[in-house]
Amino acid sequence: MAAKKKEYVFKKEDKSAKGGLTEKGRQAYNKATGSNLKPPQPQGGARKDSFCARSLGQKNKFGIDCTKTPDKRICLARKRWKC
Repeated sequence: MAAKKKEYVFKKEDKSAKGGLTEKGRQAYNKATGSNLKPPQPQGGARKDSFCARSLGQKNKFGIDCTKTPDKRICLARKRWKC
């Protein structure tokens, strides 16, 4: 049986207005959960491909249309990552 990860509740200052997390938010999350979140990689690479695929799945799952609601966090993050 896998160990249960600690939950972390993001504060307003942890979230970036452009979508995603701030550096301070990533550090707080990593410290609280033992994770290793890294900053965005919009230039390209395996992390970008993985993020774009996962975020597209979430966008489709919840029926989010970024042309109608561009201020949604998923839309802002996908734009920032250049997906």
